[in-house]
Amino acid sequence: MERRSIGAAALEVGAVGLGCMPMSWAYTTSQQDGEGSLRAVHAALDAGTTLLDTADMYGPFTNELLVGRVLKERRQDAFLSTKCGLLVGDQHIVANGRPGYIRRACDASLRRLQTDVIDLYQLHRVDPEVPIEETWGAMAELVAAGKVRSLGLCAVGARGNRRYGTGLHTETVRQLERAQQVFPVSCVQAELSVWAREALDELLPWCAVRGVGLMAAMPLGNGFLTSTLTPGQGFEPDDVRARHPRFTAEMMAANQPIVAGLRRVAVRHGATPGQVALAWVLAQGRHVVPVPGTKRAHWARENAAAAELRLSAADLAEVTGLPPARGSWD
Repeated sequence: MERRSIGAAALEVGAVGLGCMPMSWAYTTSQQDGEGSLRAVHAALDAGTTLLDTADMYGPFTNELLVGRVLKERRQDAFLSTKCGLLVGDQHIVANGRPGYIRRACDASLRRLQTDVIDLYQLHRVDPEVPIEETWGAMAELVAAGKVRSLGLCAVGARGNRRYGTGLHTETVRQLERAQQVFPVSCVQAELSVWAREALDELLPWCAVRGVGLMAAMPLGNGFLTSTLTPGQGFEPDDVRARHPRFTAEMMAANQPIVAGLRRVAVRHGATPGQVALAWVLAQGRHVVPVPGTKRAHWARENAAAAELRLSAADLAEVTGLPPARGSWD
């Protein structure tokens, strides 16, 4: 794969990263398997994936500990991304962007990850009580100290912060503009997939003009775009999809035409629907790197192989023309 400098970072252009979150967070706890997750990370690296994306809140902390076990053996094989800025309580999650906390969080992540430097350190959420300039300044100090190589902002929570009458990422762009005045933004992480395309409207153009990478979160639609989920199958209460408006039995059935369209393209290429979904994301721009999450080695290998799938202009147009996703609010 071609490697290209994106700000201070060096993300792998045309490659698929590995989102480590499902190994420890947000998905069915009963299916978590530490040893299986370790095999998945190793399988991804063996298949050519370099970007590993984690966060201190996943677990909390256990996801970084897991990734650290791999990095202890294979640090040279990985481009390491982790996040700070969210605290997990018993029934809530709160943002903390205070400079002192950011410094302590970085040191703790370095210990858990068993490394002396983080390639990309992302602010998971902006703290509404702390000016982003203060938080970003503290993160910039970590770069100067040699603990971090580059900085990024995670905009996955933009939907909940959306203001009436504005685009989904309008506030994110405002935050990015303010952060840029303090220290260069190297990467933005936001949801982008066949059924969640809002980042294409405002955020991706902003990144493209400035040479900022866009890490596409949830590029497989929380598993829906892989065609492995069945309408009405149900999810355990601790699975984020149990509360997702697109994962009710009715909406999963209503959104089947999206999966059917991906399957048609996949058949022509001898690929899977999930690989087509990832190839579509990769085709959205040179700076776009999808980070599908998984906790199984075979899915990690399949996802990595999507980087070799070349969709034609007609294929891309067909996927782009699939019906928009429906949710229970529609």
